[in-house]
Amino acid sequence: MPREPGVYAWYFRCIPPGVPTSGCHTYQDLTLLYTGISPRLPPANGKPPSKQSLLHRVRYHFRGNAEGSTLRLTLGCLLAEELGIELRRVGSGFRMTFSSGEMKLSEWLEENAFVAWCPHPAPWVLEEHMISTLSLPLNLDQNRRHAFHQTLSELRRTAKAKARELPIAR
Repeated sequence: MPREPGVYAWYFRCIPPGVPTSGCHTYQDLTLLYTGISPRLPPANGKPPSKQSLLHRVRYHFRGNAEGSTLRLTLGCLLAEELGIELRRVGSGFRMTFSSGEMKLSEWLEENAFVAWCPHPAPWVLEEHMISTLSLPLNLDQNRRHAFHQTLSELRRTAKAKARELPIAR
């Protein structure tokens, strides 16, 4: 995995419950469900651009937590029942993760997720093209046209609301 900017594509062996795969790109027994970039589009306000690379971002999706990875948040919400995990407030109560369930989510990813990548100096250009031309049911940003967008958004919204009602996980 290079320490360069670029796009990455997540293929899955096992499809999380409820995720539609009609029209999704497949490779052998894997289905493309999500794409992302690193770094983001540089800010227009004069702040310096992120120095984040493909290596950093993909590693965080595999080993980080739901607060810093929209992919982990999405997968955790979809797999909550199957893995026996739930979104919880942690620390001061403003951050939300799957707490001790993050390890189960990482294990699921290790068994079922595969990543392809392509270095590119302006990955946001490729991302926009990929989202507009491919069926990517787990992408929310720039993907309102996808039939699963509303369902996935509501699932995540419900999980966050429930987490706000529960005590902070210790």
